[in-house]
Amino acid sequence: MRNKIIYLAIFLCIIPSLAYADKTLTLTDTSGKINLKVKVSKEDICYSVFHGGDEMISPSPISMTLTDGTTFGKNPKLKKVTRTSVDNVIYPPIYKKKSIRDNYNEMKLDFRGGYSLVFRAYEDGVAYRFISKQDAPFLVKEEQATFNLPTDQKVFVAIPKGREINGREDPFHSSFQNVYQHVNISQWNKDEQAFLPVLVEGKHDKKICITEADLLNYPGMFLQSSKTGNGFKGLFAAYPKELKITTRGLKEMVISRESYIAKVEGRTMFPWRVMVISENDAELLCNDMVYKLATPAPKADYSWIKPGKVAWDWWNDWNLYNVDFKAGINTETYKYYIDFASKYGIEYVILDEGWSVPGAADLMQVVPEIELKELISYARQKNVDLILWAGFRAFDLDMENVCKHYAAMGIKGFKIDFMDRDDQYMVDFNRRCAEVGLKYKLLIDLHGTYKPTGLQRTYPNAVNFEGVHGLEEMKWAKPGTDQVTYDVTMPFIRMVAGPLDYTQGAMGNANKENFKAVYSEPMSQGTRCRQLAEYVIFDSPINMLCDSPSKYLEEEECTKFIAGIPTVWDESFSLKGEVGKYIAMARQKDGVWYVGALTDWDARDMELDLSFLGEGKYQAEVFEDGVNAERVGKDYKRRTVSVPENKKITIHMAPGGGFIMKISRID
Repeated sequence: MRNKIIYLAIFLCIIPSLAYADKTLTLTDTSGKINLKVKVSKEDICYSVFHGGDEMISPSPISMTLTDGTTFGKNPKLKKVTRTSVDNVIYPPIYKKKSIRDNYNEMKLDFRGGYSLVFRAYEDGVAYRFISKQDAPFLVKEEQATFNLPTDQKVFVAIPKGREINGREDPFHSSFQNVYQHVNISQWNKDEQAFLPVLVEGKHDKKICITEADLLNYPGMFLQSSKTGNGFKGLFAAYPKELKITTRGLKEMVISRESYIAKVEGRTMFPWRVMVISENDAELLCNDMVYKLATPAPKADYSWIKPGKVAWDWWNDWNLYNVDFKAGINTETYKYYIDFASKYGIEYVILDEGWSVPGAADLMQVVPEIELKELISYARQKNVDLILWAGFRAFDLDMENVCKHYAAMGIKGFKIDFMDRDDQYMVDFNRRCAEVGLKYKLLIDLHGTYKPTGLQRTYPNAVNFEGVHGLEEMKWAKPGTDQVTYDVTMPFIRMVAGPLDYTQGAMGNANKENFKAVYSEPMSQGTRCRQLAEYVIFDSPINMLCDSPSKYLEEEECTKFIAGIPTVWDESFSLKGEVGKYIAMARQKDGVWYVGALTDWDARDMELDLSFLGEGKYQAEVFEDGVNAERVGKDYKRRTVSVPENKKITIHMAPGGGFIMKISRID
């Protein structure tokens, strides 16, 4: 598609008698479904959002207050309105699709006082952002971001487990790894706050997913129930003031904070406030809005960025067996992981926590049990590359030197952990990690952090983000933890924001009754086929095989299949889905299709329409829950079938089950 940018009417408010009169401005998307209204009154600026005539967001005031008393959005004096239409195609170097159509209408409002507001309307949602035109540096005291709802609606919210600081819980210290509460907003504790994304149930089964995009040097937004109980207000962590070093020198805790939330150098584009709107739940599964709103990367050669699978050590606790050496954090163990990766064409091995000297917070000190240069050379001979784990503080203390040194040695990336905050300092840290990593051609996996906001577009080497209640939680899960329901809820909410470091692939699979948390020999909830299907359902350009190589060698049929699943795709789209109940998705890479499905704790039969395959004859390799999978989670059946001419198939999933098939053309 040829890139098109069409500039429409520009008008100036130049008549003095009208300059400060109330104005209501409207913006619709290119399809006409979405209608955004912005009322600029003498007192404030309010926006509201409609979809197909349904009110999704009621009038909601927005503003930004600086420490010098200046307020963007209060007593506004509108100078100029600029309208723009864009129809463009984005070709991401690393993504779930080969191309993305970027089609929207935009309205920019310029105000006296050195600021602007930009609104965009897409067919699948709206977004707005503030822009500062001030040249001098300033401090942001607070931001008013509100999302008022027309009624007392149900919401899906994840409440952070705040850490105790000075005798009180601080929710701004969070691993961002929590399951969802599904409640009416009026029933939600007004003293609690939720991290983004948040999902709202609207009229006629429509949903609103609230998140943010292009967060590069500003605190992340939390949401709290408004005083009326029918909506949200934004909350932001203040800038850190006093810090305490914890966890073997690898973490920091904020003991006190400043009276402002952000330091700003002057002219700045603030983050987008994003509202993704779906007519049915399945539309949320492959949404691109966050990526589209992010700052594009400079034109450059990104072909060196290699997505792929990872043989991972930490989840399985370095537990190898049927070997003649003592397994652990040592050279022999990692050679075994490298041999395993090489055998199955797995691109990477991660050396997780423990390879550097503990307590030193110095990544230049390698433990004596590991000969790192030898491992890098051995891995290269086996066509495998190595990624190193790093605690946030150790990486931050010597980022440039660490990246330069290990890139020169042949290390291909870093998995960075323990950030556990999204105040302005930590948001900027994530950006700097990506920036310095890009300089030295290193992949960056931001573990222990908040949801993605499009950093992977600005820095394509930033491939993965945690901020998810992933499989690691099964190592210490409390009784009653329901990972199966989370798995069919999270993709409609957290995955809307971007890729995730979930770390699936467990070979020990338990039903609801038999599951128990075992730190050193963990298991998953649900069936074996569920674990396989998650490689298609979840977005992860760098995707872990979490279990022990010893277990994978005993389960060669599943291991070969997992190892062959791509991690980036030419096409991705949803087939069916309902939040908290089931998901079915299709993805294609180089002409080969994968179809995956998950269910909750209910057994489920599902008809899938494969007409997207087009004309021709197709054969499928199928992994499906075995007849006894409800009792024994690892029970599965593998078969090869021909795809019917009508392209309709019926699948069955056991409670907590899954389904996956690989489809190839044979004519």
